[in-house]
Amino acid sequence: MKIFTAVSITLLCVAFSISSGYSQTAKGTVLHVKLHGKSLEGNLDGDSTDRNLSIYLPASYKTSSKRHYPVVYFLHGFTDNDSKWYGLTKHWVNLPAILDTVFASGKAKEMIFVTADADTRFRGSMYSNSITTGNWEGFVAHEMVAYMDTHYRTIAKASSRGLAGHSMGGYGTMRIGERHPEVFSSIYMLSPASLTPFMETFSADQMVKLESIKTITDFNKTDFGTKYMFASLAAWAPDLNNPPFYFDLPFKDGKALPAIQAKIIANAPLATLDQYITNLKALHAMGFDAGDKDIPGIAASIKVLDAELAKYGIKHSFEIYPGTHTSRIGQRINQKVLAFFSDNLVFSDYAAK
Repeated sequence: MKIFTAVSITLLCVAFSISSGYSQTAKGTVLHVKLHGKSLEGNLDGDSTDRNLSIYLPASYKTSSKRHYPVVYFLHGFTDNDSKWYGLTKHWVNLPAILDTVFASGKAKEMIFVTADADTRFRGSMYSNSITTGNWEGFVAHEMVAYMDTHYRTIAKASSRGLAGHSMGGYGTMRIGERHPEVFSSIYMLSPASLTPFMETFSADQMVKLESIKTITDFNKTDFGTKYMFASLAAWAPDLNNPPFYFDLPFKDGKALPAIQAKIIANAPLATLDQYITNLKALHAMGFDAGDKDIPGIAASIKVLDAELAKYGIKHSFEIYPGTHTSRIGQRINQKVLAFFSDNLVFSDYAAK
C-alpha cells in the first residue's frame, strides 16, 4: 500500500507539472563554432578572419531528423558580441532563453537563429565592405548563409531567410537587406543606428578629440561616441595609405573635407534609399522600431524611413514604443520580432518526408 501510494503521488505530481506548465520547457541547443571568413582576409585592422558563430537550434531539431527550418541571421550592436547575446557572458538580453519561451508557448513557429561575432579592433564592423575592416557585408550575406545551408537542415531559399539586428546590427540589417533581396526575404531592425549621415554632429571639441587620438591605447581610453565614430570611419572612409588606423577623418584642422564626407554619406541608408527602391520592393516583409527615449536621432530617423517607404508604397511595419535603446529589446523580440518572422518566412518545406 505504501509503495502504491508513493507511486500514485509521483504520477500525480508529474501529471500536475505537465498540465500546469511547470515541467521543464523544451530547450533548444546553442552551438558555438568558428567560421573562416575569406571575405575578411587581408583586413588592415589585423582582426582575426576566424569568427565565432553562435547558433540556436530549436528543441525539435534533435527529434525531427528530417525537418528543415528557416533561419534568422541576427546582427548584434556596437561593442557587443555573439557571446553576450547567447548567454555565455552576462548581458542585458539572453536570446536563447527568449527563443525557448516563445517557441514552447506556440506563439511563433520554430526557426534557427545565428549570430556572428562582429567585434573588431574598433569594437564594431558596421557590417560594411572596407579594406580596413574587411568585407563584412559579403561575410554575412554569402559565407554565413552558405555555411548554415551546408551544415544544418535549413530551408535554403531567400523566402525562408530573415535578417534582423539591434543598433549597429539594425544598420547592418538595412544595409545588407536592401542590397541582397535575393538572399533575404524579410528584415527587422531594432533601434537601427546610423541611418543618416553623422557629419553634422561633429563639434569643434569632437574634432579636436578625434584628431588627438594617435594610438590604439588612446582609442581604448576614449568615450563610447568617439569609438563609434572610429569604427564608422574605418568602415566607410578606409585609406590603406594612412596608418596606423587606415582611415580618413572627414575634416582636418577643423575644416571639412568634402570628398571624405561624400564617402560617409554614400553609406547612410536614408541618403541612398532612392537607389535601392527596386530591391526594397522585392523584399517580402520589412519592420522596424525604436524607443521613444532611444539614443538621440534614432527614433527621428526611422520616422523619416517610415515616410519615405510610404511614399514609394512599400509595405512595412513601424512603431515608436516607450523605452530606451536597450530597456525593452528582449520584450520586442519576444512579442514582435519572432511573430514577424513566423508570419512572413516560409516554413512549409520543412515537413518530414
